[in-house]
Amino acid sequence: MASLLNPYLSFDGNARQALEFYKEVFGGELRLNTYGDFGQAGAGHADKIMHAMLASPAGHTLMGADMPPGMSHAPGNNFAVSLSGDDESALRGYWEKLSDGGSVAVPLEKQMWGDVFGMCTDRFGIPWMVDITRSEG
Repeated sequence: MASLLNPYLSFDGNARQALEFYKEVFGGELRLNTYGDFGQAGAGHADKIMHAMLASPAGHTLMGADMPPGMSHAPGNNFAVSLSGDDESALRGYWEKLSDGGSVAVPLEKQMWGDVFGMCTDRFGIPWMVDITRSEG
């Protein structure tokens, strides 16, 4: 699988409705995972979206989630650029270059869902998410 580059949108509690709307617009398959699905229910967030992915027949990919508990939703922090795939070497190389001179919010390391994931903001103020898909095997 080649690396995938796409927008990742953050919502203020209405990610499910927004992504269902985008599915109506673009068609395709929508996968939704809630905070509760990953045992992160806490304070009324069990049914909120932790991660969603819409893959359209035209080849468009859109990802999104509700802001995590404790983080505020505001213009400027409601998007990131997502890089994902299973080419670990290439994705780690992108991570090193993107995070160099920027700031790391989440170190690139194995996460509870099994992938290696990190979040950084590059030296130009653009937020990035890098996800290295776990190997099936």
